[in-house]
Amino acid sequence: MTVVVKLGSSLVTDGAGRIRRSVLAQRAADVAALGEPVCIVSSGAIALGIPVLGLAARPRATPQLQAASAAGQVRLQLAWESAFRRHGLRVAQVLLSAGDLAERASYLNVRNALNALLKMGVVPVVNENDATATDEITFGDNDALAAQVAVLLGARLLVLLTEVEGVYGASAELLASGDAVDETALRGGSALGRGGMASKVAAARVAAEAGIPTVIASGRGEGVVRALAAGEPRGTAFAPSATAASAFKLWLRHAKPAAGRLVVDDGARDAILTGGRSLLAVGVVSCDGSFEQGDAVEIVAGDGSVIGKGIAGASADELRGRPRGVEAVHRDRLVLQ
Repeated sequence: MTVVVKLGSSLVTDGAGRIRRSVLAQRAADVAALGEPVCIVSSGAIALGIPVLGLAARPRATPQLQAASAAGQVRLQLAWESAFRRHGLRVAQVLLSAGDLAERASYLNVRNALNALLKMGVVPVVNENDATATDEITFGDNDALAAQVAVLLGARLLVLLTEVEGVYGASAELLASGDAVDETALRGGSALGRGGMASKVAAARVAAEAGIPTVIASGRGEGVVRALAAGEPRGTAFAPSATAASAFKLWLRHAKPAAGRLVVDDGARDAILTGGRSLLAVGVVSCDGSFEQGDAVEIVAGDGSVIGKGIAGASADELRGRPRGVEAVHRDRLVLQ
């Protein structure tokens, strides 16, 4: 089984837009010594592209961010290729957008491509395709992307490497277990990247739903990945859920964006939450958005709370007529919030 290792911008690059080659060399040596399939998720393209384009600081406007990413991605991939070449390992660049995983067919194609690379002994180096991503359709940060990659590969371990030893508590103590983490106390990201500790914890929670353990730990030093893969206690460890959700429901919950909302009456709400029933069109009070059959929709109770998400069995226009006998969302294509 595969180990997914994510490195953030502040670990891969320094404050001047230079690659920390020692870090890449350590991780390449780690992977070579581990002797099992590893997929790298690497940030750093934007940080590396800023000096290439002569920018004084990280831009705010999307086109400039996309330009910096495009310029920096070349340097990032070459650096990884050089680091792994010294150990006789080949790498492949895989750039993904959230839209690539939003549709089931392309989601499966991505999984097949990554598995093919891993079976051939190639190390995939994955990054978000910032040059084509939009504000509406984006992973948000590479922690979320790493979790999605771990889920689609059915990884045995997700490792989120950072500049600190793990997650710290209110008294500045290192928390060994993710069970002790209070998400409400975590906020903020680095100056070089988008992800902060809160995004790493959120990614660990996603992986846990899939039955995948996660460790948030320092990415500096020799043998970090080997030690974590062997179960050595380092950083903050998040245990997997006792019962893993199905691959389809994980995809629906985390990768498929909702195109609309179905507001349901109390009877339909109870049938879904306590009876495990499908949502019938007659129980839909109103439809928000313009969606088609096969799109994902949020299911909302009368008080405004989101109770689930599912694949629409009919279009918004059809459901607004509340036709009898029509399934708005089948129970097998529905996941509770």
